[in-house]
Amino acid sequence: MAASRGIPLDDHSRDPAATSPVLRAQVTELALSVEHLLRANPDPRAAAFLDDWPDLQSTGTLSGDDGLPVVRWLAGWPERIDCRIIAHEVARLSHRLQWAHTYKKEDFGPAFLENYGWTELIGLRGPIRHEALACGFLLLGPATEYPMHRHVAEEIYIPISGTAAWRAGEGDWSLKRPGEVIFHASLVPHAMRTDAEPLLALYLWHKGDLREKSQIG
Repeated sequence: MAASRGIPLDDHSRDPAATSPVLRAQVTELALSVEHLLRANPDPRAAAFLDDWPDLQSTGTLSGDDGLPVVRWLAGWPERIDCRIIAHEVARLSHRLQWAHTYKKEDFGPAFLENYGWTELIGLRGPIRHEALACGFLLLGPATEYPMHRHVAEEIYIPISGTAAWRAGEGDWSLKRPGEVIFHASLVPHAMRTDAEPLLALYLWHKGDLREKSQIG
């Protein structure tokens, strides 16, 4: 199935070299919404990532492509969603964000790749360039398991829309709802899986190689 383009906020040229001031402002608004979410969260593990928070000036280009198949799940959010502002901002900018895969079909199979993708907002590959912190969004379709993986960087996830099950180390699966902070220390294996609804989750990395490919298992 072709990826959804979301709801365009800016009809300027889709040429990434022609990123308009309006589009840059929209990217900054999304980053400000994320910053507000982190500052308002009572969990100190979220606040710790603000120590590396950048000046929110969009200097990189945006992709102007149609993303990945998983982006189709951003279309038609229900009226009752959590973290409404961020979810709708991601959906409306979806066709200008660079959606990517970390893995190949040999790793987890083609069905997984149809229902998995991520996009970076802040970091070495995002439109807001920063060397100390990566911040973006993970999108998983319904009935999808993201198997155990690990990386050197410390990480938090905050579900934006959708309740999913998460597991870390030898622990059991645990349901996490939008707004909850999920912390993964360096090299701790972790996994997540969805049920009947897709998951949009904010992620942040620091204290590690921001371009590192996660180790499977």
